[in-house]
Amino acid sequence: MPENLLEVNDLTVRYGLATALNAVSVRVEEGESVFVVGPNGAGKSTLLRAISGLERAAGGTIALGGESLKGLDPWTIAQRGIAHVPQNRRCFGPLTVEENLIMGAYRQPKPEVREGLESVYEVFPVLGEKRNQKSQQLSGGQQQMVVVGRALMAKARLIMLDEPSLGLAPMLVDNLGDTLRRIRNDLGTSILIVEQNVNLALGIGSRGYMLQSGRLIGEGEPAELRGRLREAYLGAG
Repeated sequence: MPENLLEVNDLTVRYGLATALNAVSVRVEEGESVFVVGPNGAGKSTLLRAISGLERAAGGTIALGGESLKGLDPWTIAQRGIAHVPQNRRCFGPLTVEENLIMGAYRQPKPEVREGLESVYEVFPVLGEKRNQKSQQLSGGQQQMVVVGRALMAKARLIMLDEPSLGLAPMLVDNLGDTLRRIRNDLGTSILIVEQNVNLALGIGSRGYMLQSGRLIGEGEPAELRGRLREAYLGAG
């Protein structure tokens, strides 16, 4: 039976007097893809930021592979094996595609960097074709490939993606879903994805969580959550 890679228990995050997350618990097993969905302002991005150390928790615990991450700096958490892909892609625009990818492997020896590049170009052939092109000249979909590829270069045990479909054309969203499934299935990398695009989230994850107003209101397989999602988004039973 797979072991839990990430365990978040009773996580609480506050912004001043406002509670962004209230005693939220999630887990991700080794090699598993898990989604987090919910309306705007539900606390989805805050959850990822707290896991990666960008927000301090007011309560609860966070552990990776059984080791506590609470109180660690973001760069230390990244070194432990978590790659956080934030919203809006955030490539280093003036750098080439390959230079962007190499930034994800800055702590690795050169032979491993070269192997990593070959693996990324296998997953994203178009990046191999454009390796010497500045990333600011790429399309939105191609820039998304770069930031996901950069996370793969880090050899992360867990990749966390925050709204990766934001601003992408429907065809590119379908391609993104295929790619993330391939990363999970072929590379065995665990994925935690926050998404507003419910179809993408439920199509990638084998299990997921639903947040509303900072609270966990649903957990289970995609089929189990569809009805709850309809209620939360549309107000319909």
